Amino acid sequence: MNFINKLSAAWTANDSLLCVGLDPDMAKLPPQFQNDPDGIFKFCTEIIDATADLACSFKPQIAYFAALGAERQLENICSYLRAKHPHIPLILDAKRGDIGATARQYAREAYDRYGADAVTVNPYMGSDSVEPYMEWSDRGVIILCRTSNAGGSDLQFLQVDGKPLYQHVARLVAEKWNSNGQCALVVGATFPEELAQVRAIVGDMPLLVPGIGAQGGDIAATVGSGKTADGMGMMINSSRAILYAARQPGEDFAAAARRVALETRDAINLHRG
Repeated sequence: MNFINKLSAAWTANDSLLCVGLDPDMAKLPPQFQNDPDGIFKFCTEIIDATADLACSFKPQIAYFAALGAERQLENICSYLRAKHPHIPLILDAKRGDIGATARQYAREAYDRYGADAVTVNPYMGSDSVEPYMEWSDRGVIILCRTSNAGGSDLQFLQVDGKPLYQHVARLVAEKWNSNGQCALVVGATFPEELAQVRAIVGDMPLLVPGIGAQGGDIAATVGSGKTADGMGMMINSSRAILYAARQPGEDFAAAARRVALETRDAINLHRG
């Protein structure tokens, strides 16, 4: 099963557009994990088990692991997810972008080492920096388009033939790069009008949408702007709001994560139509 089919099946099976981000911050982990050499693995896998029936995908952000020298724990988390919840897509959030030969190694890292169903990539270096990922035709390539951070406008709003650059990227991916039907785009929830414009350009292409939860994106506006005609088409990511949902010391962090994930999934579903 390729990435797009697996994602579509997860949307339906879990009645969910929620993507749960895995961004482990040692300072925020419950105390029992902070001095445990396998603490990141234990924390993330408990989050996965608590929310797997509520999510359409999981998205570990590689920097949170690499900064701590925890790549082996990330490998084990990815293996755990594939073994215990094989129907849920695994997205490696790496935002890689480099020349073709190097990009091929990054693709091997994402798809072979971590077994990811999809990986985020940066299109700034052009088509030959993205093509190596396409060689894995069953995997997804999720390309940065209109990001949720305020500074994204520094480049993404530059005019190209009278249109902002992010729209040029959306059109380029939809019309030229997506020949295998494996592409998706990253478009932030913090800019619902631009999200709607991207949806109009790319049709039913999946969109990975960060920016709700801790970043403050509005769920109703996000869903209304980005959903497809059948109420699907989105992976709406929430990371910190779910991972660190426990409000009191000693509170069951996994139960708290499940509570917020359920609230978020249901809030998204209210606006799907």
